[in-house]
Amino acid sequence: MPTRYTVVCDDESAQEIARLARENDLTEAAVVGQLVDLGLDVALAETEYP
Repeated sequence: MPTRYTVVCDDESAQEIARLARENDLTEAAVVGQLVDLGLDVALAETEYP
């Protein structure tokens, strides 16, 4: 079952999320989800050892 989180953004970040949503015909929630996924991928890649 999915877990719900609440994200609080400053005005600038919220505007960028809204812009990305409009440009890609997505909901703002979908954009935030993709940004979280991307951030997790980057964070995990940085902590992996060869």
